[in-house]
Amino acid sequence: MEFVIREKFEELFNAAGIKLLSGEYDKFAEYARLLAEKNAVMNLTAIREPGEVAEKHFLDSVLPLKLCEVPLGASLCDVGSGAGFPGVPIAIHRPDIKPALIDSLNKRVVFLLELCEKIGVEAECYHLRAEEAGRGALREKFDVATARAVSGMRVLCEYCLPLVKVGGVFLALKGGDCADELKEASGAIKTLGGKVEKSIEYALPSGDRRTLVVVKKLAPTPAAYPRASGKISAKPL
Repeated sequence: MEFVIREKFEELFNAAGIKLLSGEYDKFAEYARLLAEKNAVMNLTAIREPGEVAEKHFLDSVLPLKLCEVPLGASLCDVGSGAGFPGVPIAIHRPDIKPALIDSLNKRVVFLLELCEKIGVEAECYHLRAEEAGRGALREKFDVATARAVSGMRVLCEYCLPLVKVGGVFLALKGGDCADELKEASGAIKTLGGKVEKSIEYALPSGDRRTLVVVKKLAPTPAAYPRASGKISAKPL
C-alpha cells in the first residue's frame, strides 16, 4: 500500500504551520511502509489508511512541538511508545532530540529498534514498564516526557512525572475535552511534584479534537512514587 504522495503530505503539514525538513517526507514514508508491513503480523495500530496515518499518527505526534516550546537538544522520554508515537515523529522532525522510547512489550521494542535503524533516527529503546523506569536509572533524567494514551491523567502522571527532572515538563497528548479529568488529577499532580502549566485544545484537519496538557515539574517526586502498576490502576492518586 502506497503512502500519501509528497505534495499531499507537505500540504497537510504546511496547513498546520509546520515546515518539513529536507528528507523528512522520505523518513515518514518509510515509517509508514514498515508500520503497514509489521501491522500485518502484529497489532501495532488500528489506523491503517495512508491519509489517516499521515494525519492521525504523524501530524498528531508533531503538532505539540508547535504548541509548546521544546528546547534545542532536550532529552525526551516517550512512555508507552508502542509503534513509536509521538517519540519517533518528534525525532524525525527535530533531529536535535534523541528520544528514549519505553514500552513494556518486547515485540514492540524490537519493532522500534528496527524502525529507528532503517529510517536513521537516533533513539534509545527500553523494554521496561513505566513504573520500573521511574524507580530506576532513568528517574528524573529527562527534560520532557511524552505519552499519547487513553489512561486518565492521575494514572499517566504517576507513570511519567517521576521520569522528568525538576524544571522539565510532561506533555500529555489527550483526546477532546479533559477539563474534568484534569480537575480530578490536581491532587495527584501536586503530590508528584508537578503543576499544570497550560491545557491547549485544538483539532486535527479531520476535525478530531485534541488537548495538549503541559505539566511543569516543580519539585522532586517523593521516593514512594511510582507505585507498582497494580496499585496505580486500582487506586489512582
